[in-house]
Amino acid sequence: QLKMTETCNPPENELSPFHILSILTIIGTECIVGIVANGFIMAINAAEWIKNKAVSTSGRILFFLSVSRIALQSFMMLEITFSSTFPRFYNEDLIDEMFKVSFMFLNHCSLWFATWLSFFYFVKIADFSHPLFLKLKWRISRWMPQLLWLSVFISLGYSGLFSKDIYTVYCNNSSIPSSNSTKKKYFPETNMVNLALLYNLGIFIPLTMFIFAATLLIISLKRHTLHMESNATGSRDPSMEAHMGAIKATSYFLILYIFNAVALFLYMSNIFDVNSSWNILCRFIMAAYPAGHSILLIQDNPGLRRAWKRLQPQVHLYLKEQTP
Repeated sequence: QLKMTETCNPPENELSPFHILSILTIIGTECIVGIVANGFIMAINAAEWIKNKAVSTSGRILFFLSVSRIALQSFMMLEITFSSTFPRFYNEDLIDEMFKVSFMFLNHCSLWFATWLSFFYFVKIADFSHPLFLKLKWRISRWMPQLLWLSVFISLGYSGLFSKDIYTVYCNNSSIPSSNSTKKKYFPETNMVNLALLYNLGIFIPLTMFIFAATLLIISLKRHTLHMESNATGSRDPSMEAHMGAIKATSYFLILYIFNAVALFLYMSNIFDVNSSWNILCRFIMAAYPAGHSILLIQDNPGLRRAWKRLQPQVHLYLKEQTP
């Protein structure tokens, strides 16, 4: 490994109390909405699992996805609180490494589970006659439990790679770190190419799979919708409306997923300063994605939508009773 030299930069601009409070409020609100939405999805699928001693393949994926997102957004709230209010404690080597590795693991689990959900919908809904696709349609439900657990182990192994070979430099023209030192972390020069490849592989493999599955599903649904329109008698066909709704939902999922993957890549690459507006924007996007995607899942899934409508009167009644 080659030894690197680095010019010490001045300390990054500290955020004002107003900016810290604003960031905490926005990210906290996004995370709470996401935790509530994903908690609802998790509870519905867990109840089905317990009641029937079994769960559908889509329900299993939704359960894994919702659990990972609850953990991720709870962790994000903890991380933003520590980094904003206790920066000295947050920048300790062990704490910083723990946050980084945990964040990588939870985020990549969430990315993989969302990818498998999109892939499962594509295989089950899309209409293609290729023999390989038909074979996949027949066996995907049997393979999915193993694929979900494989994603957990891939995410765990991948996140663990980034805890190695991180060096710390104290920029105070002294060999002994002091309380006034500015701390810089960097990777050995010989590892930079490998790290760039790992970042790309870790994010872009599930991203590519998601784009592939979502795009082919949209093409299949659009083709089927055009076929139904050509045979329509003039009245609005509920099946056609369902197809159009599925096209819109899949398109929204695709847009949200791409934005989140790009934000994650930029944030984890340390391209921007910690307190820069671009870095904060990446955090906003990463906190908003699990919440937005989960709300769309509730709206798009008939079973979840019915359960939510049944729950609403009870929530209103509870809030009314709590009001003095």
